[in-house]
Amino acid sequence: MQVVCLDLEGVLVPEIWIAFAERTGIPEFRRTTRDEPDYDKLMRWRLALLRQHGLKLADIQAVIAGMAPLPGARDFLDALRSRYQLIILSDTFYEFADPLMQQLGRPTLFCHRLLADAEGFVAEYRLRQSDQKRQAVEALKGLNFTVIAAGDSYNDTAMLGAADAGFLMHAPPHIAAQFPQYAQHEDYHALLASIDAAAARLA
Repeated sequence: MQVVCLDLEGVLVPEIWIAFAERTGIPEFRRTTRDEPDYDKLMRWRLALLRQHGLKLADIQAVIAGMAPLPGARDFLDALRSRYQLIILSDTFYEFADPLMQQLGRPTLFCHRLLADAEGFVAEYRLRQSDQKRQAVEALKGLNFTVIAAGDSYNDTAMLGAADAGFLMHAPPHIAAQFPQYAQHEDYHALLASIDAAAARLA
């Protein structure tokens, strides 16, 4: 039995924090897991920046409500689901993802939680599990699934390494150069062909 595990932001939908930076005019929010390998450090910095600018969870959700998946992402997922089991492994938050999951046909999503205070500011975040992408892949393999994975950022590389086959999708040049063992893809047709080829090889 084969499972495909995909990252969400950058692979299927635009980067939420980059969209938020563009909407607010605050360029510091453009920093993502493509730039900062330490996820806790990145999130602590984001929460402080939100508080500094008086921005609340609802402000982020308002931006997300106007976002759409990347062109071709829904068709790509539908093609995958016709062939394989599919799980989205993301370091986003359920409080962010729901409008985008609706547009993608509600694939299974494993991610994290945000906690807001009484005033609506994001006070804390709760990881579902530390290093959850890699741990999910290893757990699936422990259940005798063959896992094929794709992502674009530093926080995806452990998942790609744990999978039976891993690919980069829309990765920035510095990550593609740093992890040449994972073939880089820029369009969904090519990624689907590589997943199909890996699935046939691993069958």
